[in-house]
Amino acid sequence: MKDRLKGDLAQHDHAGRRPGSGWAAAGQRRGTGLTAPAAAAQHDRVTRSLRAALLDAATEVFASRGFRGLRMEDVGAAAGVSRQTVYNEFGDKLGLARAVLLRHTERFLDGIDETLARHDDLATAVAAAASYTLSEAADDPLLKAVLTGGGSEHMLPLLTTQAEPQLFAARARIVDHVCRKWPWLPVGDVAEVADAVIRLTMSYMVMPTDPPQMVARRLARLAVGFFADRRDQADSDYEPA
Repeated sequence: MKDRLKGDLAQHDHAGRRPGSGWAAAGQRRGTGLTAPAAAAQHDRVTRSLRAALLDAATEVFASRGFRGLRMEDVGAAAGVSRQTVYNEFGDKLGLARAVLLRHTERFLDGIDETLARHDDLATAVAAAASYTLSEAADDPLLKAVLTGGGSEHMLPLLTTQAEPQLFAARARIVDHVCRKWPWLPVGDVAEVADAVIRLTMSYMVMPTDPPQMVARRLARLAVGFFADRRDQADSDYEPA
């Protein structure tokens, strides 16, 4: 797989240097007869596969060596491509680290989706999802490398002051899930609560002070209390004709 990715990428780079070439022309020269849409689709598949291979390699290196030990040439070698290809895909080492963390966030969110789906009561669902997140984070090798590994001073902002990509991804996924499962909750209120709970959960991940289950119960009370307060406010604002 790595050899094929490397070969396809090399063909793409080579074809891109000549006028009138590209993936369709390259495919015709190889005798595959690819049309332009088919060539573009193949290019997209190769690009996605390459990016996934690079992120897999970077995650392994990052978790074992920390940010300081994360070298672009090592990541490229593990994926079967050149160092320059890694730079072309992610820009620099910090961009690669951001991409690794964002994909890791999506995998956490898959687990949160599954956890929320198992509960019909909102408070129980929030507590279970927060407990899952904090428990998983406590034993996660990649997050440990971010928080305590070599070069962690460069990585902490990606979980605090520069955590917007992870925050936005988490909020979008959670709001979508909650609004589908509890459709009577106002979308704006769900987004507001989700934003607060996510930020607090990330804060506890960076600086854990209490057991995950205890923190999870607090966050659930916060969420449910917010919606109860909103409901009481709506009732008090209602004036019968």
